[in-house]
Amino acid sequence: MPTLFRFLFFCAVIAGIVYGTMISLVTFVEPTERDVTVKIPSERVNKTQ
Repeated sequence: MPTLFRFLFFCAVIAGIVYGTMISLVTFVEPTERDVTVKIPSERVNKTQ
């Protein structure tokens, strides 16, 4: 039984680290907005049948 508790404790610690990392990323990282331009060749737009 102690092995099961050790395994569950290990899983809880890993889950806590992942959760803490996600919370810190949401709190401290600000995304930057930028314009995106995608050039489409005219052959793809003006298809003739």
